[in-house]
Amino acid sequence: MLIEEAKPSCGLQLIFKKPPSLSIFTENKIEDKDGYPLEILLVDTATGERPITALSSSIKVELVVLDGDFSCDDSDNWSSDDFNRNIVKERTGRRPLLTGDIALTLKDGETSIGELKFTDNSSWIKSRHFRIGARVSSGSLKGFDIREAATSRFIVKDHRGETYKKNYPPALGDEVWRLEKIAKDGAFHKKLMAENIETVQDFLKLSVIDSPRLRKILGMPDRNLDAAINHAKTCPLGNKLYIHQCPPYAIFLSPICEVVSIEVDGVPWTFQELSIPMRATVQELVLEAYNSWDRLKEISLPLQGEPVNQVVIEPPFQIESFLEADLIENNVQMELYNWPPAV
Repeated sequence: MLIEEAKPSCGLQLIFKKPPSLSIFTENKIEDKDGYPLEILLVDTATGERPITALSSSIKVELVVLDGDFSCDDSDNWSSDDFNRNIVKERTGRRPLLTGDIALTLKDGETSIGELKFTDNSSWIKSRHFRIGARVSSGSLKGFDIREAATSRFIVKDHRGETYKKNYPPALGDEVWRLEKIAKDGAFHKKLMAENIETVQDFLKLSVIDSPRLRKILGMPDRNLDAAINHAKTCPLGNKLYIHQCPPYAIFLSPICEVVSIEVDGVPWTFQELSIPMRATVQELVLEAYNSWDRLKEISLPLQGEPVNQVVIEPPFQIESFLEADLIENNVQMELYNWPPAV
């Protein structure tokens, strides 16, 4: 009886160095989560480190598309047969699902994927998700088993939908429909545009100055508005400050109208140091600044390690919340200040 000799395991596996970006559209170059080309490494299964072996310079690798339901995350309980059974082929009459650099050669145990694109979306398979898999090419390194690699699961959308995609994180100058729960040209987008709230920055400024008015404009469920605001708050604010001067006051504001510093006659004051009448004045000045934003003086904060030039930067606060806390503390009725007033 002829017994087939088992192939020796060399204790090596392929891995993707970083997961792919979660925003993948057909016909667009696939990149990793940091915006760089995907990379494949050869590592030791025991240590996770790149091995020193002559094999690592002669391995040919091919890329395939896997079903997103392939259970390979954080599990060693899958085989090469499981990997191969989960390979997804293109739909009948369509181009190959994956195009570009799908045949690669490892150099010193690594390779970078310069060009890789999907030609079809993932909506037509049951899981609605794909993975990218990497395996040693057939005929390469006969006699050795090197374990395959698989990325995390992701959705591939049709490139025609890219026009409507959300940004993570959004930028201050992005159109407001880039936020969660606000569809481009949808009812909420049109309501905001009617109130001249066109950008993420406009949206955040109003949420700081008068969040009840923002809720009234949109009329959406609180959980949806909270989702939109939380998404907007991930926006990088940069290093710009805006100054509203009305002697003896100078109010320093963040790009979303949060007060970050107050000066009276050139002397920095904290909000807690101000008397209640002075706080009411600051409140009025912040509203003036909001309504005349384009006329404010703009300055740039120094880069890290440079002096701040006497501008005392406090944790940003919203005038509304600080006034409310102060009025409660001093047993003064909120109606006295009529906050928030109509903007």
